Amino acid sequence: MTLKLNQIHQGDCIKLLDKIEAGSVNLAFADPPFNIGYEYDVYDDRKAYEHYLDWSRQWMAGIHRALRPDGTFWLAIGDEYAAELKLIARDLGFSCRSWVIWYYTFGVNCTRKFNRSHAHLFHFSKDPKHFTFNSEDPTIRVPSARQLVYADARANPKGRLPDDTWILRPQDVAGGFGENSDTWYFPRVAGTFKERAGFHGCQMPEQLLGRIVRASSNEGDLVLDPFTGSGTTLTVAKKLGRDWIGFELSPDYARQATKRIETAEVGSELNGAADPLASAPATINGKQRKQAETEKRASLSRLSIGSKLVGPDGRPYSDQEAMIVLAYLVAGAGFSADQMLADPELNAAFTEQCRSNGSNAEPSQCFRKLLNLRKAGRLPRVEMRRPRSLKYSDIDAYSFASEIAWQWVKFNLKIESLDEILCDPKGAAEFDRIAARYAPNHTPFEYRWAALSYRKRAKDYRRSMSQLSRSMKKTRLPRMQTWLNLDRHALADTSGVYAICDENEKLYIGETLNLSGRLAYDNSFNPFDGAVGAAVIPMPNASDSEVHGMRSELIRRYEPHLNLKLLAYA
Repeated sequence: MTLKLNQIHQGDCIKLLDKIEAGSVNLAFADPPFNIGYEYDVYDDRKAYEHYLDWSRQWMAGIHRALRPDGTFWLAIGDEYAAELKLIARDLGFSCRSWVIWYYTFGVNCTRKFNRSHAHLFHFSKDPKHFTFNSEDPTIRVPSARQLVYADARANPKGRLPDDTWILRPQDVAGGFGENSDTWYFPRVAGTFKERAGFHGCQMPEQLLGRIVRASSNEGDLVLDPFTGSGTTLTVAKKLGRDWIGFELSPDYARQATKRIETAEVGSELNGAADPLASAPATINGKQRKQAETEKRASLSRLSIGSKLVGPDGRPYSDQEAMIVLAYLVAGAGFSADQMLADPELNAAFTEQCRSNGSNAEPSQCFRKLLNLRKAGRLPRVEMRRPRSLKYSDIDAYSFASEIAWQWVKFNLKIESLDEILCDPKGAAEFDRIAARYAPNHTPFEYRWAALSYRKRAKDYRRSMSQLSRSMKKTRLPRMQTWLNLDRHALADTSGVYAICDENEKLYIGETLNLSGRLAYDNSFNPFDGAVGAAVIPMPNASDSEVHGMRSELIRRYEPHLNLKLLAYA
């Protein structure tokens, strides 16, 4: 084995599969891109038909080579290429043990065909007769009808293996679905679920992967995922006491998945309901019937007088406003308008819901109308969910990039306000691109939320500046030091203020909790084009207010062109 175990390796899975020792992997699970045009950050999901099949054949051959003689391969795939990939697997020497249908709630709404609520899970073995299948594992077996219905003494107390069945809505047929089939029911990890990692749109439930890992491997076995994505396979493998190894093309996904796996503990419980029916109630018991007034869809009886929707001020909404408000309530899932602007997934859901409600307006117009309603105090009062938690220590690593991106878009695209930037698809995309240039490997949500947080803090920053003592206001930046002359050891883990400089002027003045980390210079990457060094004011014992105020005063004094002026001026 030339690659380290229990680690995600960033790069092309085909090349990385060649580096794995042949016959070393016990279980491989692959959830590859479906080639349906999904927007990944670095992978193009729009390959030509033959190109996609040839690419699939290459990585599947790599899986076959890596597996032990008794190894198992599970493949998750959508309708579009399920048949083709099954045949490719057969041609490569795999034997198909089961063709499982994963049925999920929160499916994909379609307009010209039946709504999609399933994916295919192929269970392959390398050897048709010798493979791991833990049929006696009590977490795999399910209660039988003899046990549940007939109380038959002949029933196996361990239950039975799943068999096949079809059902339309399992929550509404008591005992009619559960885990008892090769049509498996697990809710998809929707955007509002606590289980959701948040950085990857195609996240599988841990309980589904738990069934696969338990059935097809043993403790201490090696589990491989060539498309790590959100890291669910590897997180589950770690929790269940397996060794693991993952490949991921995207540096950002690899970094985020690594963080997720690091928080998992061996032996800890899997996320999600062990009984999948518990995670989605029967229709008759659902929240929609009990709490129609307060749920995200918001009963029309609370918002309407006659046939007209009305705002909290009692005034009716126009037809266009009503479409926007209902889209906000449905797609927002209790999150604020700011969260919808910052989160690309909520952003897209709001836009799609506006279309579904009959709006012909452009996405930017829908968001502007939403923000205007908020400003006027005319959005319905609903119980708000807290936004994703981002600590200041986390934001510190990239908030400067958000400020620079905001300033760049203002100057070059002539879009003044942050709301207007995030409302405009072109402006938002350019903001994300510039932010990623200065602080790579973070998500659009992180960049955008940092900018929104920055805007909220601007008033406090200016107040801090006004409260500085006269002596601090007289402080000037020391002479610039070149990158090579900076004493990073002395600056390690030290907060303070810094100025990125070229030979003639200050380019950017910032603050950070770690001057050494912020000013690290790599000849292969220097986002501050033309910058030759930095001037540094370490402030290890200063309060946050003093650091904020010092930075604001220096921005006011030097006016560096990459800084936003709202920080230093009222």
